[in-house]
Amino acid sequence: MLFVGALIEFCRNPDITQFISMFTGIVECMGTVKEVISNGSNRSFWIESSISPELRVDQSVSHNGACLTIEEISGNRHRVTAVDETLDKTNFSDWEKGALVNLERCLRLNDRLDGHMVQGHVDTTAVCIKKKQKQGNYEFEFEYSKKYTELVIEKGSVCINGISLTAFNVKKKSFKVAIIPFTFDHTNIKELLEGDRVNVEFDIIGKYLKRHFKNLWF
Repeated sequence: MLFVGALIEFCRNPDITQFISMFTGIVECMGTVKEVISNGSNRSFWIESSISPELRVDQSVSHNGACLTIEEISGNRHRVTAVDETLDKTNFSDWEKGALVNLERCLRLNDRLDGHMVQGHVDTTAVCIKKKQKQGNYEFEFEYSKKYTELVIEKGSVCINGISLTAFNVKKKSFKVAIIPFTFDHTNIKELLEGDRVNVEFDIIGKYLKRHFKNLWF
């Protein structure tokens, strides 16, 4: 009920979008990492993209599924920084110059929700253990920590590198997703190889339910 109430408030109060950034998992475009800067334990990235000139400083943008704050804009590039917590939970430490990044600006209240409700809060990374081209689509299998087993259900939503996808053939430590040609061509999943890590955000409803029932039982 708390989650439903929060969604109702989100829709009723336009001003709340100043504090809450939500995404849909529908990638707008890809950006290219142009520079990686280490600053203590943080890492900053200059990213070139078609939407960079349209962004504003302090705006929230999903980068491979992780919500990052725009810190600086220069021409067709923008800069973001990942701190320890973000680096620990994501594949950002793997980023090098030339890497492709899936980008999505936050949801507006008058937008259609074509994917599912995504917070931009990456839960963990998963490893691609199988990539298979089939007739008319591509199939990927991902392996993840067993402690997240309860958050993935058959035909449930899952966000991979910022892409809203449907999980199937769900097992205790793995699941599969099917990628249509359009998504394959217009996101960085086309560059994904077996052994590569991806960012994973599990469905927010599942996370709330798990917490709720855990509190009831324990």
